[in-house]
Amino acid sequence: MFDPTPRAATLIESMTRFLEDDVYPAESVWEAESLEEEHLRGQLPVMESLKKKARDLGLWNLFLPHSEPGHEPLSNLDYARIAELSGRSIHLAPEAMNCSAPDTGNMELLSMFGTPDQKQRWLRPLMDGEIRSAYVMTEPQVASSDAGNIETSIVRDGEDWVINGRKWWISGVERANCELLVLMGITDPSLEKRHQRHSMILIPRETPGVEVVRELKVFGYSPFESHVEMKFTNVRVPAANLLGEVGAGFAMSQARLGPGRIHHCMRMIGMAERALELMIHRVRHRATFGTPLVDQGVVREWIADSRIEIDQARLYTLYTAHLMDTVGNKAAASEISGIKVAVPNMASRVLDRSIQAHGGGGLCQEFPLARMYAETRIVRMADGPDEVHRRSLARTELRRFADAISPAPHGAAAHLALPVRG
Repeated sequence: MFDPTPRAATLIESMTRFLEDDVYPAESVWEAESLEEEHLRGQLPVMESLKKKARDLGLWNLFLPHSEPGHEPLSNLDYARIAELSGRSIHLAPEAMNCSAPDTGNMELLSMFGTPDQKQRWLRPLMDGEIRSAYVMTEPQVASSDAGNIETSIVRDGEDWVINGRKWWISGVERANCELLVLMGITDPSLEKRHQRHSMILIPRETPGVEVVRELKVFGYSPFESHVEMKFTNVRVPAANLLGEVGAGFAMSQARLGPGRIHHCMRMIGMAERALELMIHRVRHRATFGTPLVDQGVVREWIADSRIEIDQARLYTLYTAHLMDTVGNKAAASEISGIKVAVPNMASRVLDRSIQAHGGGGLCQEFPLARMYAETRIVRMADGPDEVHRRSLARTELRRFADAISPAPHGAAAHLALPVRG
C-alpha cells in the first residue's frame, strides 16, 4: 500500500548514493568549516558543493507539493521516503537538497498565497537556492503555543505597514544569505474572533528597525541553525508586502505548519535509523568486564525496542502522508498531531540508548548523536509542543466518539459506529 512510485524509487536510489558518496564524507569537513565561519554556514564551500551535486541528481525542492514553473511535485507519501533518508544526515542533506526549514514552509506559503510579484521577488530565488529566509512567529512575552496570543503589531499607515514587537527562537536569520523574514503579527486586536486578528507580512532582512538582540543557545551550544531573539521597532514596509489576506494569518500558519510537522517526523525517522545503526556497530566492537557489549541482555533490549519503535513510527507517518494525499491536510490534522508527538519522542529514546552505548563519545562531537539529540528535543517544541498536539488529538477523538454513539434502549449498552479512515 505504501510502496513508492517508479519515480520515487529512482529518487530513493539516487538519494542513497548521494548520502554514501558525498554527504557522509562531507560531515567532518562541514564540522571543521562551520567552526571557522560560524555565521556563514549557508555559504560554506562544502555545502555549496553538495547543493550542486544534489541539483545535478534531481534531488532538489522535492518537498514542495504544489506545481510551480520548472517543478514537478511529489506526493507526500513519495517524499516521506526521501525525507527519511535525508534525516540520516540532518545537518547536511536537507539543506543540500533545498529541503530544509524554515525555507520549506516559507516557500509553501508563497506558493499558496503569494501574489505574482511576491513569487517573482521571493519564491523564485528561494527555489533556486540563491537566498534563505526566516519564519518569525514565536514571542517571549506570551505563550506562543497558542498562536492567538501573539501580540506583535502590524498597523496600516497610508501606503505602508508598520511593525512593532519582539520575537524569539527565530532560525536562519544569521545566515549571510538570509534576505526575507515572514512575520506573523496582529492587525486588528479588537476583533471578537481571536483567530481572525492576525496577518502575515513579508519583510526584507535589511529593513531599518529590524534588530537581532541575542543568540539563543540550545543546551549551551548552537545546533544546526542558530536561533535568535529579535526586536522590530517601527519597521516600515509597503502595503504590497502583505501575504494573503488581512486576518488570514492564523489559517495560513496552520497551512504552513501541517506539512512542516510531517517533514520533521520523516527526518526524525531517518535520524533514529542511523542512531540504531551506530549503536549496533559500537556494541559489536566494544567489551566491558570481559564480555562484548552486544552480548549484554540490556543492550539487546535496547536494539529490539528501537527496531520496534522505529517501524511503528514509520508506518504511522506513512499512513498520515497517505491521508494527506487522499483526503487532504485538514482531514488528516489528527494524524499529523499524533505523529508530531510519537515520532520525536521515539527518536529521543533511540538516540538516548545510542548515546548510552557510545559512553563518553556519545556526548561530544566525535559522533553525530549529541547534535541529533539536541535537534530532536527542539522538535518536541517546534511547530507546537507535545501537549498542544495531544490536546488537539484528544478533542478530535472525543468529538468522533460523541458523533458515533447512538442512543440505546434502557439498560442496554450504547452502540458505536466509528468511521474507518482510508
